[in-house]
Amino acid sequence: MKIDFSGQVAVVTGGASGIGEACARVLADAGARVVVADRNEAAARAVAAAIGGIALALDIGDEQSVDTVVASVQAQCGVPHVLVNSAGVLQRTLPPEELTLREWDFVARVDLRGTYLCCARFGAAMARRGSGAIINIASVAGMGSGPLHSYGPAKAGVINLTQCLAAEWGPKGVRVNAVSPGFTHTPALEKGIATKTLASDVMSRSAAMGRVIEPREIASAVAFLASTAASAITGVNLPVDAGYLVAAPWSAYGGLRQS
Repeated sequence: MKIDFSGQVAVVTGGASGIGEACARVLADAGARVVVADRNEAAARAVAAAIGGIALALDIGDEQSVDTVVASVQAQCGVPHVLVNSAGVLQRTLPPEELTLREWDFVARVDLRGTYLCCARFGAAMARRGSGAIINIASVAGMGSGPLHSYGPAKAGVINLTQCLAAEWGPKGVRVNAVSPGFTHTPALEKGIATKTLASDVMSRSAAMGRVIEPREIASAVAFLASTAASAITGVNLPVDAGYLVAAPWSAYGGLRQS
């Protein structure tokens, strides 16, 4: 099955690194003209230069910043065909009594509010045109319990938001789906390992496939959902987690069988 985005414009938020960068590269490889939007404008320019795209500075939690980018994209490229909301932040695994409201608000501002702002602004333009595909990067952390008391609820909100917008804009030709990564080999994950918040061996053992995920594997799922190959799919949340969700319940039985 060949996925082809020739003649299409794709906007990728958080496109300067990690999953967002992988999405930008995969979409560009498939023929899309990609707008790499990121707070780190220099890094966005580097990725855009490598893929023949456009770089724009974007703080997804700031309404004015989002509106400026939406206007700039439409002026340069028209209404995009694809929006990938990958920009996000992680949080420390703190108990509630140590997690400050300031940190809680910061995570929610970016991961949920920012995703909504980008969906609302770009999605409204897609709906007026009568077509478009939006892919939100959620997380398996939004699908169950964990020590992430802002990040988890924010990503759960992204999953629900995806469903709400899929119903809202389905009659207008806009599909909205989510991808929920498991532990993925990104700079943020490397930082977690360096600070001993995460451990490579524990993450690998936690997944049925015994490994973490590569960003390009997430990007491949994103590209599928954004493509005409998924033309009848909307409102779904697709876990790409190397079997993390199915492996977790086995811990009560002593863990997965290794031989």
